[in-house]
Amino acid sequence: MRPILLQGHERSITEIKYNRDGDLLFTVAKDPVVNAWYSVNGERLGTYNGHTGAVWCVDVDCILFDLFCFCGCRHRFLCGLLGKQLALLETNSAVRTCGFDFGGNIIMFSTDKQMGYQCFVNFFDLRDPSQIENNEPYMKINCSESKITSAVWGPLGEYIIAGHENGELNQYSAKSGEIVNSIKEHTKQINDIQTSRDTTMFITASKDCSAKLFDCTTLEHKKTFRTERPVNSAALSPIYDHVVLGGGQEAMEVTTTSTRIGKFEARFFHVGVEEEFGRVKGHFGPINSLVFHPDGKSYSSGGEDGYVRIHYFDQQYFDFEFEY
Repeated sequence: MRPILLQGHERSITEIKYNRDGDLLFTVAKDPVVNAWYSVNGERLGTYNGHTGAVWCVDVDCILFDLFCFCGCRHRFLCGLLGKQLALLETNSAVRTCGFDFGGNIIMFSTDKQMGYQCFVNFFDLRDPSQIENNEPYMKINCSESKITSAVWGPLGEYIIAGHENGELNQYSAKSGEIVNSIKEHTKQINDIQTSRDTTMFITASKDCSAKLFDCTTLEHKKTFRTERPVNSAALSPIYDHVVLGGGQEAMEVTTTSTRIGKFEARFFHVGVEEEFGRVKGHFGPINSLVFHPDGKSYSSGGEDGYVRIHYFDQQYFDFEFEY
């Protein structure tokens, strides 16, 4: 399985994301460039320029194909087809998470708890242009106890699922802002949350060296996948009962160890028995973001080394049958 290597960033990757059809891959990093790539061959479609600092998150709308990304203390809302800036929203602190709802009408993003400012979750309705023009969200949720480090929309856009720095998981209503449900299954920071294709389940990746599977509606804990190093990202296969985990040794300690000791591989687990059945090497540092292609025939990874790798599975992967 030879990967397609994408080199479009000078600093470490922060997030990668496919559009719903899977023909395009968007990558953001700690440099000010947002890249769009053709996933089939790794050709770069173009770049979105204009940011002045690190871009922490990106999301793409599947209907109007708008792109939504953040840069430091400013958030730019871009048109994905033409690259034209549609709006510029000011925030008091850096933004770590963002996302469109299922219908593409509402956007949410959370700000960092830093420089004396509290963590807030902001909701904007794109059908009301005055909210964007006046930079006034229709709802703002204060998360003063523990900042949000990862968040995704739940089924049908009724609520968001947020992971916090202290390991908590909360469901926030997109209408009232109230906490619908709350649990704490992790002991350390939640680095990533990704839902299944049908949004019935979601998986979390945490610094406590584990990834866990939950029910989206009830937040019931289903499965646990354990490793020896912090997990930075985890993704669910859309066609098989497989999970891929990525992470590795802390970035500040990478220069003191070899790639073998740092455990920078992408690790595949079977959901049913919670056992590992494969690893893929390649990155020279921790893996920061992992995502499956919507058709399940490939996956992509972005690492601290600044490279993005697109891996198309060999026929052996599809012929493999896990023995219980």
